Amino acid sequence: MALAHGTLRTSPRTAHPQRLRSLHDGIAALLADHEVTGAALEAWFVHPVSRAAMGMAEARGAILVALAGAECPVREYPPTEIKKAVVGTGTADKAQVRAMVTRLCGVSPSTDHVADALAAAICDLHRAPLRAAIREAG
Repeated sequence: MALAHGTLRTSPRTAHPQRLRSLHDGIAALLADHEVTGAALEAWFVHPVSRAAMGMAEARGAILVALAGAECPVREYPPTEIKKAVVGTGTADKAQVRAMVTRLCGVSPSTDHVADALAAAICDLHRAPLRAAIREAG
């Protein structure tokens, strides 16, 4: 497992179960090394290609297990809500999301996956005041 520019990478030559384990362990190590108070994820959606959907579901499971192991609260947002929080419209394309993430964060994401992760975090930050108000209201 290698961490490069905000992305955990595994070798495609590594057996699939070991890649999932590496992903889990990489997330667990990041959680152990940093004071994480919550995680924002894109809510699951049905992917049109079943093989790709299975791989995404398994990777998502490895991540969720690592977050649960660290007792890290997870908040999930639909893709349209994330896009709306970052770009202003839920129908934004990848290029628009990436451009706005670059503008808002002051860094250029190395991949669309990194841009999507940052966009989910931005969406979560937008919702934080509402969560706090609800918590205070009891």
